[in-house]
Amino acid sequence: MEWTREKRYLPYNQWDAETLLQLQAQANNSKYQVKYHIRPTSGLINDPNGFSYYNGKWHVFYQSYPFGATHGLKSWVHMQSSDLVHWENLGLALGADTKYDSHGAYSGSALVIDEKLFLMYTGNVRDKNWARFSYQNGAILDKDGQVTKLPEPLLTAPNHVTEHFRDPQLIKHRDQYYVFLGAQDKTTLSGQVALFRSSDLHNWDDLGYLDFSDEVMGYMIECPNLVFVDNKPVLIFCPQGLDHEVSAYENIYPNMYIVGEQLKFDAAKMETNQKSPLNLDAGFDVYATQAFNAPDGKTYAISWVGLPDIAYPTDTENWANCFSQVKQLSLAEDGTLIQRPVPEMANLRHNGVNIRTSSAINNVQVVQDTAGQQFELKVTIAANQVGTLHLAANSNLSESLKLVFSTDCDARLTVDRTTAGIQYATEYGTTRAVDLVANESLDLDIFIDGSLFEIFINGGRQVVTGRFFAPTSNTKVAFTSTKALGYSGTYWQIEHI
Repeated sequence: MEWTREKRYLPYNQWDAETLLQLQAQANNSKYQVKYHIRPTSGLINDPNGFSYYNGKWHVFYQSYPFGATHGLKSWVHMQSSDLVHWENLGLALGADTKYDSHGAYSGSALVIDEKLFLMYTGNVRDKNWARFSYQNGAILDKDGQVTKLPEPLLTAPNHVTEHFRDPQLIKHRDQYYVFLGAQDKTTLSGQVALFRSSDLHNWDDLGYLDFSDEVMGYMIECPNLVFVDNKPVLIFCPQGLDHEVSAYENIYPNMYIVGEQLKFDAAKMETNQKSPLNLDAGFDVYATQAFNAPDGKTYAISWVGLPDIAYPTDTENWANCFSQVKQLSLAEDGTLIQRPVPEMANLRHNGVNIRTSSAINNVQVVQDTAGQQFELKVTIAANQVGTLHLAANSNLSESLKLVFSTDCDARLTVDRTTAGIQYATEYGTTRAVDLVANESLDLDIFIDGSLFEIFINGGRQVVTGRFFAPTSNTKVAFTSTKALGYSGTYWQIEHI
Protein backbone atom coordinates (compact mmCIF):
# COMPACT_ATOMS: atom_id res chain seq x y z
CA MET A 1 0.00 0.00 0.00
CA GLU A 2 1.26 3.46 -0.86
CA TRP A 3 0.93 5.65 2.22
CA THR A 4 0.15 9.12 0.98
CA ARG A 5 -0.51 11.87 3.52
CA GLU A 6 -4.19 11.82 2.60
CA LYS A 7 -4.34 8.08 3.20
CA ARG A 8 -2.60 8.21 6.57
CA TYR A 9 -4.91 10.94 7.87
CA LEU A 10 -8.14 9.54 6.52
CA PRO A 11 -10.78 9.54 9.31
CA TYR A 12 -11.42 6.12 10.78
CA ASN A 13 -15.07 6.11 9.69
CA GLN A 14 -13.95 6.26 6.08
CA TRP A 15 -12.28 2.85 6.35
CA ASP A 16 -14.52 -0.15 5.79
CA ALA A 17 -15.02 -2.83 8.42
CA GLU A 18 -13.87 -5.64 6.13
CA THR A 19 -10.45 -4.02 5.68
CA LEU A 20 -10.00 -3.69 9.43
CA LEU A 21 -11.00 -7.33 10.00
CA GLN A 22 -8.49 -8.45 7.38
CA LEU A 23 -5.75 -6.40 9.05
CA GLN A 24 -6.61 -7.86 12.43
CA ALA A 25 -6.44 -11.39 11.06
CA GLN A 26 -3.14 -10.64 9.37
CA ALA A 27 -1.59 -9.38 12.61
CA ASN A 28 -3.06 -12.19 14.67
CA ASN A 29 -1.78 -14.89 12.33
CA SER A 30 1.73 -13.50 11.92
CA LYS A 31 4.43 -16.03 12.74
CA TYR A 32 6.33 -13.18 14.42
CA GLN A 33 3.49 -12.18 16.75
CA VAL A 34 4.06 -11.92 20.50
CA LYS A 35 1.74 -13.87 22.81
CA TYR A 36 2.33 -12.61 26.36
CA HIS A 37 3.01 -8.93 25.75
CA ILE A 38 0.73 -6.08 24.73
CA ARG A 39 0.66 -5.81 20.95
CA PRO A 40 -1.51 -4.08 18.36
CA THR A 41 -4.77 -5.69 17.38
CA SER A 42 -3.89 -4.38 13.94
CA GLY A 43 -1.56 -1.81 12.45
CA LEU A 44 0.92 0.14 14.55
CA ILE A 45 1.38 0.39 18.28
CA ASN A 46 3.70 3.00 19.71
CA ASP A 47 4.00 5.03 22.93
CA PRO A 48 2.44 3.68 26.14
CA ASN A 49 0.17 6.31 27.66
CA GLY A 50 -1.84 6.84 30.84
CA PHE A 51 -0.12 4.07 32.85
CA SER A 52 -2.04 4.14 36.14
CA TYR A 53 -4.05 2.36 38.83
CA TYR A 54 -7.73 3.24 39.06
CA ASN A 55 -10.95 1.67 40.31
CA GLY A 56 -9.17 -1.50 41.43
CA LYS A 57 -7.44 -2.13 38.08
CA TRP A 58 -4.20 -1.33 36.33
CA HIS A 59 -4.58 0.72 33.16
CA VAL A 60 -2.39 1.55 30.21
CA PHE A 61 -3.33 3.02 26.86
CA TYR A 62 -1.39 2.52 23.68
CA GLN A 63 -1.03 4.95 20.87
CA SER A 64 -2.56 3.27 17.86
CA TYR A 65 -2.82 3.54 14.12
CA PRO A 66 -4.93 0.48 13.29
CA PHE A 67 -4.78 0.53 9.47
CA GLY A 68 -1.12 -0.19 8.80
CA ALA A 69 2.47 -0.15 9.99
CA THR A 70 2.82 3.58 9.53
CA HIS A 71 2.43 6.72 11.61
CA GLY A 72 -0.97 8.02 10.60
CA LEU A 73 -4.00 9.39 12.45
CA LYS A 74 -3.29 8.35 16.04
CA SER A 75 -5.75 7.30 18.74
CA TRP A 76 -5.57 5.75 22.21
CA VAL A 77 -6.57 2.14 22.85
CA HIS A 78 -7.41 1.19 26.45
CA MET A 79 -5.89 -1.86 28.16
CA GLN A 80 -6.86 -3.03 31.65
CA SER A 81 -5.36 -5.59 34.02
CA SER A 82 -5.84 -7.02 37.48
CA ASP A 83 -2.24 -8.25 37.82
CA LEU A 84 0.04 -6.24 35.46
CA VAL A 85 0.45 -9.38 33.34
CA HIS A 86 -2.91 -10.36 31.83
CA TRP A 87 -4.35 -7.45 29.83
CA GLU A 88 -7.87 -6.95 28.50
CA ASN A 89 -8.42 -4.77 25.44
CA LEU A 90 -11.27 -2.34 26.11
CA GLY A 91 -11.09 -0.70 22.68
CA LEU A 92 -10.79 2.88 21.52
CA ALA A 93 -10.59 5.45 24.32
CA LEU A 94 -9.47 8.66 22.61
CA GLY A 95 -10.00 9.37 18.94
CA ALA A 96 -8.97 12.27 16.74
CA ASP A 97 -12.39 13.84 16.64
CA THR A 98 -12.23 17.47 17.84
CA LYS A 99 -10.66 20.65 16.52
CA TYR A 100 -7.97 20.32 19.20
CA ASP A 101 -6.83 16.83 18.20
CA SER A 102 -7.95 16.65 14.57
CA HIS A 103 -4.70 15.09 13.35
CA GLY A 104 -4.05 12.72 16.21
CA ALA A 105 -4.46 12.04 19.90
CA TYR A 106 -0.79 11.97 20.82
CA SER A 107 1.00 10.84 23.98
CA GLY A 108 0.09 11.71 27.54
CA SER A 109 -0.51 10.46 31.05
CA ALA A 110 -3.20 9.76 33.65
CA LEU A 111 -3.84 10.75 37.25
CA VAL A 112 -6.65 9.79 39.60
CA ILE A 113 -8.55 12.95 40.61
CA ASP A 114 -11.86 13.00 42.51
CA GLU A 115 -12.46 9.26 41.96
CA LYS A 116 -12.06 9.61 38.21
CA LEU A 117 -9.09 9.00 35.94
CA PHE A 118 -7.97 12.31 34.45
CA LEU A 119 -6.21 11.92 31.10
CA MET A 120 -3.88 14.61 29.76
CA TYR A 121 -2.66 14.24 26.22
CA THR A 122 -1.28 16.16 23.26
CA GLY A 123 -3.69 16.99 20.49
CA ASN A 124 -1.96 17.20 17.12
CA VAL A 125 -3.46 19.71 14.69
CA ARG A 126 -2.39 20.70 11.17
CA ASP A 127 -3.64 23.67 9.18
CA LYS A 128 -4.21 23.75 5.42
CA ASN A 129 -0.52 24.48 4.86
CA TRP A 130 0.37 21.52 7.08
CA ALA A 131 1.82 23.73 9.83
CA ARG A 132 1.62 21.91 13.18
CA PHE A 133 -0.10 23.16 16.32
CA SER A 134 -0.06 21.21 19.57
CA TYR A 135 -2.63 21.45 22.33
CA GLN A 136 -2.41 19.84 25.74
CA ASN A 137 -5.89 18.46 26.26
CA GLY A 138 -7.82 16.85 29.07
CA ALA A 139 -10.33 14.01 29.25
CA ILE A 140 -12.02 12.15 32.08
CA LEU A 141 -12.53 8.39 32.36
CA ASP A 142 -15.26 7.45 34.84
CA LYS A 143 -15.88 4.18 36.69
CA ASP A 144 -18.20 3.01 33.91
CA GLY A 145 -15.38 3.30 31.37
CA GLN A 146 -16.85 6.34 29.64
CA VAL A 147 -14.42 8.98 28.40
CA THR A 148 -15.43 12.65 28.20
CA LYS A 149 -13.10 15.16 26.60
CA LEU A 150 -12.84 18.63 28.07
CA PRO A 151 -14.10 21.27 25.62
CA GLU A 152 -11.01 23.49 25.73
CA PRO A 153 -7.27 22.75 25.96
CA LEU A 154 -5.60 22.80 29.34
CA LEU A 155 -2.43 24.31 27.92
CA THR A 156 -1.25 25.86 24.67
CA ALA A 157 2.35 26.20 23.61
CA PRO A 158 4.23 29.17 25.10
CA ASN A 159 5.97 31.57 22.73
CA HIS A 160 9.45 30.30 23.53
CA VAL A 161 8.95 26.78 22.12
CA THR A 162 8.63 25.55 18.55
CA GLU A 163 5.79 23.38 17.25
CA HIS A 164 7.49 20.47 19.05
CA PHE A 165 5.74 20.59 22.42
CA ARG A 166 4.14 17.34 23.55
CA ASP A 167 3.86 14.27 25.79
CA PRO A 168 2.53 15.74 29.07
CA GLN A 169 3.14 13.89 32.32
CA LEU A 170 0.72 15.11 34.97
CA ILE A 171 1.53 14.50 38.63
CA LYS A 172 0.39 15.92 41.96
CA HIS A 173 2.89 17.09 44.55
CA ARG A 174 1.47 18.24 47.87
CA ASP A 175 -1.53 20.40 46.93
CA GLN A 176 -0.35 21.42 43.45
CA TYR A 177 -0.52 19.83 40.00
CA TYR A 178 2.60 19.81 37.85
CA VAL A 179 3.02 18.82 34.24
CA PHE A 180 6.29 17.91 32.54
CA LEU A 181 6.38 18.27 28.75
CA GLY A 182 8.86 17.49 26.02
CA ALA A 183 9.84 20.64 24.17
CA GLN A 184 12.17 22.25 21.68
CA ASP A 185 13.38 25.75 22.51
CA LYS A 186 12.64 28.22 19.72
CA THR A 187 15.89 30.18 20.08
CA THR A 188 18.45 27.43 20.59
CA LEU A 189 16.53 24.57 18.91
CA SER A 190 17.58 22.41 21.85
CA GLY A 191 15.67 19.68 23.65
CA GLN A 192 14.07 20.72 26.92
CA VAL A 193 11.66 19.54 29.61
CA ALA A 194 9.08 22.27 30.20
CA LEU A 195 7.42 22.48 33.62
CA PHE A 196 4.07 24.02 34.54
CA ARG A 197 2.14 24.32 37.82
CA SER A 198 -1.54 24.67 38.60
CA SER A 199 -3.86 24.43 41.59
CA ASP A 200 -7.00 23.79 39.51
CA LEU A 201 -5.87 22.27 36.16
CA HIS A 202 -7.08 25.37 34.33
CA ASN A 203 -4.79 28.23 35.31
CA TRP A 204 -1.15 27.37 34.79
CA ASP A 205 2.14 28.99 35.85
CA ASP A 206 5.03 28.52 33.44
CA LEU A 207 7.99 27.50 35.60
CA GLY A 208 10.39 27.40 32.65
CA TYR A 209 12.63 24.53 31.68
CA LEU A 210 13.65 21.87 34.16
CA ASP A 211 17.31 22.30 35.14
CA PHE A 212 18.67 18.77 35.39
CA SER A 213 21.92 18.83 33.42
CA ASP A 214 24.55 21.23 32.14
CA GLU A 215 24.67 19.32 28.86
CA VAL A 216 22.66 20.10 25.73
CA MET A 217 20.05 17.36 25.33
CA GLY A 218 19.97 17.22 21.54
CA TYR A 219 17.34 19.02 19.47
CA MET A 220 14.23 17.56 21.14
CA ILE A 221 13.19 15.69 24.27
CA GLU A 222 10.24 13.32 24.03
CA CYS A 223 8.29 11.42 26.67
CA PRO A 224 9.66 12.96 29.89
CA ASN A 225 8.65 11.07 33.03
CA LEU A 226 9.45 12.13 36.57
CA VAL A 227 9.01 9.40 39.18
CA PHE A 228 10.29 8.79 42.66
CA VAL A 229 12.24 5.57 43.15
CA ASP A 230 13.22 4.75 46.70
CA ASN A 231 12.42 8.38 47.55
CA LYS A 232 14.77 9.80 44.94
CA PRO A 233 13.58 11.68 41.83
CA VAL A 234 14.33 9.86 38.58
CA LEU A 235 13.85 11.54 35.22
CA ILE A 236 13.23 9.14 32.33
CA PHE A 237 13.26 10.77 28.89
CA CYS A 238 14.09 10.38 25.19
CA PRO A 239 16.56 12.94 23.85
CA GLN A 240 16.69 13.12 20.07
CA GLY A 241 19.92 14.22 18.41
CA LEU A 242 21.95 13.85 21.61
CA ASP A 243 25.70 14.26 21.07
CA HIS A 244 27.42 10.91 21.55
CA GLU A 245 30.09 12.73 23.56
CA VAL A 246 27.45 13.54 26.18
CA SER A 247 26.41 9.92 26.58
CA ALA A 248 27.16 6.79 24.59
CA TYR A 249 24.29 5.16 22.71
CA GLU A 250 23.86 3.21 19.49
CA ASN A 251 20.14 3.35 18.66
CA ILE A 252 18.76 6.04 16.39
CA TYR A 253 17.32 7.71 19.51
CA PRO A 254 18.03 6.66 23.10
CA ASN A 255 15.77 6.21 26.11
CA MET A 256 17.70 7.55 29.09
CA TYR A 257 17.48 8.35 32.77
CA ILE A 258 19.05 10.59 35.40
CA VAL A 259 18.79 9.91 39.14
CA GLY A 260 18.50 13.03 41.28
CA GLU A 261 19.07 13.75 44.93
CA GLN A 262 16.29 16.29 45.27
CA LEU A 263 13.66 17.88 43.05
CA LYS A 264 12.71 21.48 43.70
CA PHE A 265 9.43 21.69 41.83
CA ASP A 266 8.77 25.42 42.02
CA ALA A 267 12.36 26.25 41.13
CA ALA A 268 12.26 23.75 38.25
CA LYS A 269 15.52 22.19 39.35
CA MET A 270 16.66 18.63 39.95
CA GLU A 271 19.83 18.36 41.99
CA THR A 272 21.87 15.37 40.89
CA ASN A 273 25.33 13.89 41.23
CA GLN A 274 24.97 12.12 37.89
CA LYS A 275 26.96 14.01 35.28
CA SER A 276 25.35 12.54 32.17
CA PRO A 277 22.26 10.48 31.35
CA LEU A 278 22.46 6.69 31.20
CA ASN A 279 20.75 4.26 28.87
CA LEU A 280 17.60 2.88 30.43
CA ASP A 281 17.94 -0.24 28.31
CA ALA A 282 21.14 -1.51 26.74
CA GLY A 283 19.36 -3.19 23.85
CA PHE A 284 18.16 -2.36 20.38
CA ASP A 285 14.56 -1.20 20.43
CA VAL A 286 13.30 0.39 23.69
CA TYR A 287 11.78 3.89 23.54
CA ALA A 288 9.09 6.08 25.10
CA THR A 289 9.13 4.32 28.47
CA GLN A 290 6.34 5.45 30.78
CA ALA A 291 6.66 5.04 34.54
CA PHE A 292 4.47 5.98 37.49
CA ASN A 293 4.34 5.80 41.27
CA ALA A 294 1.59 3.35 42.17
CA PRO A 295 -0.64 3.40 45.27
CA ASP A 296 1.10 0.24 46.53
CA GLY A 297 4.26 2.31 47.02
CA LYS A 298 6.09 0.74 44.11
CA THR A 299 7.30 2.30 40.87
CA TYR A 300 6.42 0.56 37.62
CA ALA A 301 7.49 1.15 34.03
CA ILE A 302 6.46 -0.13 30.62
CA SER A 303 8.20 0.58 27.32
CA TRP A 304 7.45 0.75 23.65
CA VAL A 305 9.59 -1.87 21.93
CA GLY A 306 10.00 -0.01 18.70
CA LEU A 307 11.80 3.08 17.49
CA PRO A 308 10.78 6.14 15.48
CA ASP A 309 12.00 6.25 11.89
CA ILE A 310 12.92 2.55 11.80
CA ALA A 311 11.34 0.04 9.42
CA TYR A 312 10.56 -3.39 10.88
CA PRO A 313 10.16 -6.69 8.99
CA THR A 314 6.47 -6.95 9.94
CA ASP A 315 5.75 -3.69 8.14
CA THR A 316 5.08 -5.83 5.08
CA GLU A 317 2.38 -7.62 7.13
CA ASN A 318 0.77 -4.25 8.00
CA TRP A 319 1.51 -4.39 11.75
CA ALA A 320 4.44 -3.28 13.88
CA ASN A 321 5.86 -3.22 17.39
CA CYS A 322 4.76 -4.22 20.89
CA PHE A 323 5.26 -3.28 24.54
CA SER A 324 7.76 -4.61 27.03
CA GLN A 325 6.52 -6.43 30.07
CA VAL A 326 5.89 -4.26 33.12
CA LYS A 327 9.08 -3.66 35.09
CA GLN A 328 9.37 -2.78 38.77
CA LEU A 329 11.97 -0.09 39.49
CA SER A 330 14.32 0.29 42.43
CA LEU A 331 17.74 1.79 43.10
CA ALA A 332 20.92 -0.05 43.95
CA GLU A 333 23.22 1.35 46.63
CA ASP A 334 25.44 2.87 43.93
CA GLY A 335 22.47 4.67 42.35
CA THR A 336 22.02 2.27 39.43
CA LEU A 337 18.41 1.94 38.34
CA ILE A 338 17.27 -1.65 38.83
CA GLN A 339 14.52 -3.06 36.58
CA ARG A 340 12.93 -6.39 37.44
CA PRO A 341 9.95 -8.36 36.12
CA VAL A 342 6.94 -7.94 38.37
CA PRO A 343 6.46 -11.04 40.57
CA GLU A 344 3.18 -11.86 38.82
CA MET A 345 5.13 -12.77 35.68
CA ALA A 346 6.01 -16.04 37.42
CA ASN A 347 2.33 -17.02 37.22
CA LEU A 348 2.75 -17.48 33.46
CA ARG A 349 5.32 -20.24 33.90
CA HIS A 350 4.53 -23.90 33.36
CA ASN A 351 6.35 -27.14 32.62
CA GLY A 352 9.53 -26.07 34.39
CA VAL A 353 12.71 -28.03 33.67
CA ASN A 354 15.88 -27.75 35.71
CA ILE A 355 19.03 -27.37 33.64
CA ARG A 356 22.65 -27.84 34.63
CA THR A 357 26.04 -28.49 33.15
CA SER A 358 25.99 -31.49 30.83
CA SER A 359 28.51 -33.31 28.76
CA ALA A 360 29.61 -31.37 25.73
CA ILE A 361 29.54 -32.94 22.29
CA ASN A 362 31.77 -31.09 19.83
CA ASN A 363 31.88 -28.20 22.32
CA VAL A 364 28.05 -27.97 22.37
CA GLN A 365 25.86 -28.42 25.46
CA VAL A 366 22.18 -28.57 24.53
CA VAL A 367 19.74 -26.92 26.94
CA GLN A 368 16.53 -27.46 24.94
CA ASP A 369 16.11 -28.89 21.47
CA THR A 370 12.59 -27.56 21.05
CA ALA A 371 12.26 -24.54 23.32
CA GLY A 372 9.34 -23.12 21.38
CA GLN A 373 8.44 -19.50 20.70
CA GLN A 374 7.40 -18.44 24.23
CA PHE A 375 9.66 -19.29 27.12
CA GLU A 376 11.65 -18.01 30.08
CA LEU A 377 15.15 -19.18 30.89
CA LYS A 378 16.80 -18.32 34.20
CA VAL A 379 20.42 -19.34 34.27
CA THR A 380 23.45 -18.70 36.43
CA ILE A 381 26.80 -19.00 34.69
CA ALA A 382 29.73 -19.56 37.01
CA ALA A 383 32.66 -17.18 37.33
CA ASN A 384 35.67 -17.52 35.01
CA GLN A 385 33.72 -18.91 32.08
CA VAL A 386 33.85 -17.99 28.39
CA GLY A 387 31.27 -19.11 25.87
CA THR A 388 28.11 -18.42 23.92
CA LEU A 389 24.47 -19.09 24.73
CA HIS A 390 22.48 -19.63 21.53
CA LEU A 391 18.76 -18.82 21.53
CA ALA A 392 16.27 -19.50 18.74
CA ALA A 393 18.92 -21.53 16.97
CA ASN A 394 18.79 -23.94 14.08
CA SER A 395 20.10 -27.48 14.38
CA ASN A 396 23.78 -26.70 13.73
CA LEU A 397 23.75 -23.30 15.51
CA SER A 398 24.74 -21.42 12.38
CA GLU A 399 21.64 -19.28 12.93
CA SER A 400 20.82 -17.97 16.41
CA LEU A 401 20.43 -15.03 18.73
CA LYS A 402 23.83 -15.19 20.42
CA LEU A 403 24.69 -14.18 23.96
CA VAL A 404 28.48 -14.12 24.02
CA PHE A 405 29.74 -14.03 27.61
CA SER A 406 32.93 -13.91 29.59
CA THR A 407 32.86 -14.00 33.38
CA ASP A 408 36.64 -13.87 33.81
CA CYS A 409 38.86 -10.80 34.14
CA ASP A 410 37.47 -9.38 30.87
CA ALA A 411 33.87 -9.71 32.01
CA ARG A 412 31.37 -8.77 29.33
CA LEU A 413 28.09 -9.85 27.74
CA THR A 414 27.41 -9.20 24.06
CA VAL A 415 24.00 -9.77 22.49
CA ASP A 416 24.41 -10.46 18.78
CA ARG A 417 21.44 -10.71 16.40
CA THR A 418 23.56 -10.86 13.22
CA THR A 419 22.46 -14.43 12.46
CA ALA A 420 19.06 -14.27 14.17
CA GLY A 421 16.87 -14.07 11.09
CA ILE A 422 15.78 -11.12 8.96
CA GLN A 423 18.16 -8.20 9.36
CA TYR A 424 16.96 -4.61 9.79
CA ALA A 425 18.32 -1.27 11.06
CA THR A 426 21.82 -2.64 10.52
CA GLU A 427 23.20 0.87 10.15
CA TYR A 428 22.83 1.09 13.95
CA GLY A 429 24.73 -2.13 14.55
CA THR A 430 23.75 -5.74 15.17
CA THR A 431 25.38 -6.17 18.58
CA ARG A 432 24.96 -4.57 22.00
CA ALA A 433 27.42 -5.12 24.85
CA VAL A 434 27.39 -4.54 28.59
CA ASP A 435 30.29 -4.70 31.01
CA LEU A 436 30.12 -7.12 33.92
CA VAL A 437 31.94 -7.46 37.21
CA ALA A 438 35.14 -9.41 36.71
CA ASN A 439 35.47 -12.93 38.09
CA GLU A 440 31.88 -13.12 39.30
CA SER A 441 29.01 -15.36 38.26
CA LEU A 442 26.43 -14.06 35.77
CA ASP A 443 22.69 -14.29 36.41
CA LEU A 444 20.42 -14.05 33.37
CA ASP A 445 16.63 -13.98 33.28
CA ILE A 446 15.73 -14.35 29.61
CA PHE A 447 12.26 -13.94 28.14
CA ILE A 448 11.51 -14.94 24.54
CA ASP A 449 8.13 -14.11 23.04
CA GLY A 450 7.98 -14.79 19.32
CA SER A 451 10.02 -11.93 17.86
CA LEU A 452 10.83 -10.22 21.19
CA PHE A 453 13.61 -10.82 23.69
CA GLU A 454 14.09 -9.27 27.11
CA ILE A 455 17.23 -10.11 29.07
CA PHE A 456 17.50 -9.07 32.73
CA ILE A 457 21.12 -9.17 33.84
CA ASN A 458 22.24 -9.73 37.43
CA GLY A 459 18.91 -9.03 39.05
CA GLY A 460 17.99 -6.22 36.66
CA ARG A 461 21.10 -4.06 37.01
CA GLN A 462 21.06 -4.02 33.23
CA VAL A 463 18.38 -4.93 30.70
CA VAL A 464 18.82 -5.73 27.02
CA THR A 465 15.62 -5.67 24.97
CA GLY A 466 15.13 -6.10 21.26
CA ARG A 467 13.32 -7.65 18.35
CA PHE A 468 14.49 -10.48 16.12
CA PHE A 469 12.75 -12.23 13.25
CA ALA A 470 14.02 -15.78 13.04
CA PRO A 471 12.39 -18.78 11.33
CA THR A 472 9.88 -20.43 13.65
CA SER A 473 11.67 -23.72 13.09
CA ASN A 474 14.68 -22.33 15.00
CA THR A 475 13.87 -23.52 18.53
CA LYS A 476 17.16 -24.85 19.87
CA VAL A 477 18.85 -23.43 22.98
CA ALA A 478 22.46 -24.46 23.56
CA PHE A 479 25.80 -23.41 24.99
CA THR A 480 29.03 -23.52 23.04
CA SER A 481 32.49 -23.25 24.55
CA THR A 482 35.96 -24.59 23.96
CA LYS A 483 36.18 -25.47 27.65
CA ALA A 484 33.80 -27.14 30.08
CA LEU A 485 31.14 -24.72 31.34
CA GLY A 486 29.52 -24.44 34.72
CA TYR A 487 25.90 -23.32 34.77
CA SER A 488 22.52 -24.11 36.30
CA GLY A 489 19.00 -22.78 36.02
CA THR A 490 15.41 -23.41 34.99
CA TYR A 491 13.55 -23.34 31.69
CA TRP A 492 9.79 -22.69 31.59
CA GLN A 493 7.25 -22.49 28.85
CA ILE A 494 5.20 -19.28 29.13
CA GLU A 495 1.43 -19.25 28.67
CA HIS A 496 -0.29 -16.86 26.28
CA ILE A 497 -2.28 -13.97 27.68
